[in-house]
Amino acid sequence: MAHDEPVLITRAGRTAHLTLNRPRALNALTHPMVRTMDEALAAWESDDDVTAVVVSGAGDRGLCAGGDIRVIHEDARTGAGASHAFWRDEYRLNVRIARYPKPYVALMDGIVMGGGVGVSAHGGVRVVTERSA
Repeated sequence: MAHDEPVLITRAGRTAHLTLNRPRALNALTHPMVRTMDEALAAWESDDDVTAVVVSGAGDRGLCAGGDIRVIHEDARTGAGASHAFWRDEYRLNVRIARYPKPYVALMDGIVMGGGVGVSAHGGVRVVTERSA
């Protein structure tokens, strides 16, 4: 995958890795990011070559600052109604993570707020550091 994708999907051996890749926006979640993560997790559930999943954030500021407030604000301003689908799918992703049948390891370094908590705290293994906030 291209390095400019908002979610990088990689594998190292039997470990799959999701990297939230919007460091300038503190890796804030967008609806396409939520769908990408959900699709990858769904595929890996039945993939015997994947024994664990790791999620992390690009850059050095944090895992994820939550939903992208600019996108949500613009949606509210225009009345487009897209935010409802974002929240629905993000909460469904959180449920998938909470019920995930394989180890789901969240590297919660730096800022972890809102949707960042959703994609990390529901996992079975949460790694925090002295920089976690």
